[in-house]
Amino acid sequence: MKSILMIGLGQYGRNMIEKLNELHYEVMAVDKEEARVNAALPLVTDAQIGDATNEAFLGTLGVDNYDVCFVTIGEDFQNSLVATSLLKDLGARRVVSLATSELHRKFLLRNGADHVFYPAKHMADWAVIRYAADHVQDYIALDSEHAIYDVSVPEAWDGKTVGSLDIRKKFNLNILAVRGNGAPSMAVTSDTVMRAGQIVLVLGKWKDIQKCFRI
Repeated sequence: MKSILMIGLGQYGRNMIEKLNELHYEVMAVDKEEARVNAALPLVTDAQIGDATNEAFLGTLGVDNYDVCFVTIGEDFQNSLVATSLLKDLGARRVVSLATSELHRKFLLRNGADHVFYPAKHMADWAVIRYAADHVQDYIALDSEHAIYDVSVPEAWDGKTVGSLDIRKKFNLNILAVRGNGAPSMAVTSDTVMRAGQIVLVLGKWKDIQKCFRI
């Protein structure tokens, strides 16, 4: 079981410890506001009130003992940079920091963050693709180009097999699973028959999804 250090218990930090608690992770939560720390106590293994920009305080936490250190001080640009930098200086194995802008993201990476998550950008991208594009029900980005898309089967595909559609050769897309009313079926072969109303999980680039599904 991985051990987690969570610095910052605002909106994102709170949401994250709720999920970590649900998954039974060991979590040390830190915030400079006593009320936030007290509210987090039922959800975490331990919690402390303290200033994450204070090197002496961070040093008492043994940050190198945690598998992942999250910095979710999104409301304070400067403090998030300082906390991120200090964690790396103190030997943190992996620092994952919250960004609230593209500039913030760049500075966090320059200040030692191993990974940066930028929820506002992610949700904006997701909303555009989900609600402005016909057929697409959901997607999970894998990198800057590739993603797994939940796409509704077009009427023109009804009754056709995966092999006859041959979207891998024509559009460089891979069908990973097919979902009807139940759980997704991963047993997709060239003989699998498509039905209108089903959802297919497709791996590929957005530009190829657009061509294939005429978005």
